[in-house]
Amino acid sequence: MSQPPASSAGESALEGSEPILERVRGSGLLVAGRPVLVLLSGGRDSVCLLEIAVRIAGPDAVRALHVNYGLREESDADERHCIVLCERLGVPIEIERSSSPPARGNVQAWARGVRYGAATRLAQHAGADVAVGHTATDQVEGVLYRLASAPSRRALLGMRERNGIVVRPLLGLTRAQTGAYCSERGLGWREDATNAEHRYARGRVRGELVPALRAIHPAAEANVLTLVEILRDEAAVLDSLLDDVLQGRREIELPRLRELPAALRRLVVQRLADLAVERPAPGIAARADELAALGERGTTSLDLGSGVRAVSEYGVLRFELVTEPAPAPAEVRLAVPGTVGFGAYEIRCEVGPPERRPGTLDRAELGPELLVRTWRRGDRMAPLGLGGTKSLQDLFTARRVARARRATVPVVESGGEIVWVAGVATSERFKVTATTREAICLTATLRCEDST
Repeated sequence: MSQPPASSAGESALEGSEPILERVRGSGLLVAGRPVLVLLSGGRDSVCLLEIAVRIAGPDAVRALHVNYGLREESDADERHCIVLCERLGVPIEIERSSSPPARGNVQAWARGVRYGAATRLAQHAGADVAVGHTATDQVEGVLYRLASAPSRRALLGMRERNGIVVRPLLGLTRAQTGAYCSERGLGWREDATNAEHRYARGRVRGELVPALRAIHPAAEANVLTLVEILRDEAAVLDSLLDDVLQGRREIELPRLRELPAALRRLVVQRLADLAVERPAPGIAARADELAALGERGTTSLDLGSGVRAVSEYGVLRFELVTEPAPAPAEVRLAVPGTVGFGAYEIRCEVGPPERRPGTLDRAELGPELLVRTWRRGDRMAPLGLGGTKSLQDLFTARRVARARRATVPVVESGGEIVWVAGVATSERFKVTATTREAICLTATLRCEDST
């Protein structure tokens, strides 16, 4: 139901709406004329944020987004309330009506994905920031929840005032202050009864844990916020130390990783995993010692969960996003001379004078066309200068070709015999000699960059 403007004794003791307005203006997150999309649920925090955004940025720069999830009987009434409020403030509003949530999984996480997905599309189209109504009260509840559910340093750093295009102009205000602002400005809001329900973990934190901490110490919430600021300052120092260790690289040698103090080792692997998947990858730091113990011979991979895979290639540790492997390219015929596409490569066969360099072969020993294919288990060839035959698997290992890449490396054969493997080996039998009159040169070029 709609919440009428309140004027209780507790709220009347809070600072007035004008000081609150100036505090938000001073954050620099809302600026006159800068486009901003406000996520408007209809609750006190988002209502407060919308009006402050209009007063600072101007109505022409502000748009609102309301998502009707259809999960509650009051959902349509919430939507109407937001439409009326936007008409009153002269702000255009977009309504997103979502489909039903998945039968399994976290409904709140699903709703968050719907909300931010819609906001990102609209904001990018308008070149706008996305303003959300998170307050200091939300900060405290979030930190306490993550402290209990996700044991990591990052859990205690809380939400930032700006994260990409997302801004949180009310992060310095409490929920009581946003309610007092709305009351003084005559702004009604909607109450979501599910926020007080204890079936959700956040509801239990709000209704049970925070009051219990407040009973222990009246400044409990303020102390949590102070701790967040201290840890965030210290995190900046740790980030600088990580920069010194990694020097802009996205990988680290295993011997170097083992030399690091245990705490720094955890931070390094967490940073590398986060960078690899372009998002926070929870739980990777806890596997730091296990990762440091990976072998230095050949290639070893380890799936870590959260869509992250650790790969050790010849003593160098890196991380990658777990994806479905790309299908191996289909074999193709290559005319002599000629050019064909093979997966991500362009394979070129050119006729020229005899030259003794990789990929150059005696034309007289070759047929009128070549076959380009991927390697097969059991493949062998006689590599130039190595004596005898070698398996391609051994050659890949010797040349430190990662296992994930082997299925994409072009293998060229003539008459059923391997004559060249791009970037790996040229056949001894087809080499250019003193009696060679005409040669062909094979090259493999990635469509976006050169490769030998």
